Amino acid sequence: MPRSAYTSSHTEEVIDHYPSRQADRPQLLPRKDPVVYSQWSSAAPLAREQSQFYARNGYLFLEQFFGEEEIAAWRKELNRLQEHYQHVPSDEVIREPGGSEVRSIFAVHRNNDIFAQVASHPRLKAIVDYVLGSQTYVHQSRINYKPGFTGKEFYWHSDFETWHVEDGMPSMRALSCSIALEDNYTFNGALMVIPGSHQHFIACVGQTPEDHYKDSLRRQEYGVPDQDSLTALAKEHGIDMPVGKAGSVLLFDCNLMHGSASNISPYPRSNVFIVYNSVDNRLLTPYSGQKPRPEYIATRDQT
Repeated sequence: MPRSAYTSSHTEEVIDHYPSRQADRPQLLPRKDPVVYSQWSSAAPLAREQSQFYARNGYLFLEQFFGEEEIAAWRKELNRLQEHYQHVPSDEVIREPGGSEVRSIFAVHRNNDIFAQVASHPRLKAIVDYVLGSQTYVHQSRINYKPGFTGKEFYWHSDFETWHVEDGMPSMRALSCSIALEDNYTFNGALMVIPGSHQHFIACVGQTPEDHYKDSLRRQEYGVPDQDSLTALAKEHGIDMPVGKAGSVLLFDCNLMHGSASNISPYPRSNVFIVYNSVDNRLLTPYSGQKPRPEYIATRDQT
């Protein structure tokens, strides 16, 4: 029997349409939500073909969306933050498993003026609001570092599975935006996606431990899809690796299966990662029944 989540006022019951981490066997469930929430017209910020591609594949790659001058300024700030936090402890800073190197810095849209402007960029926001069919807000933001030779992998996962179970995101009405601050190659740990996998929800096994985020942001063990389901999705849809120059943008659906390998090349790969959620899809009580994750990981306060 699917569990329910309640709003903070406890006046509205919401059925869990995507139960996960409840059964002892994984399940492949059909998607119950739209992908593109707006009807396309000539006034849309995407071409019809782009909108259809996103709906069908769950992602869209926009080559060199931002200019070299913008990227150079953002890369400079990225490097400054990495150096600053190398030996400065902060809850928002996630370090590599087994080491002290900076892996990610969270909440940059709130704590950094430069990246706050990136998150509210008009051209980018127009596309996001069109896809999600409403006004949007930043659910999560972070800088990801993947230096040459030592950058670690991010295992296959659907972001929505975690945001649903651990944050209480009700529906698949969110998307991620990855802005490349370095050139992305097939050999420097670029993101891989399984196109079309956003139409399937993998219900994972294993009960979520308390404060799971403290370990999962370094290396995830719960909410990880099983190998049989991943194999079936890959055999049906294949695997794509959208790569391009710095300034390119990868937009992908919250439920798209994605991951990346370690970077053993000499070439670094860093990106700004911004998650947008519809204002009509605000977070409820986590479906795991546990306390919400911290605000810097999952935004609840809209003030």
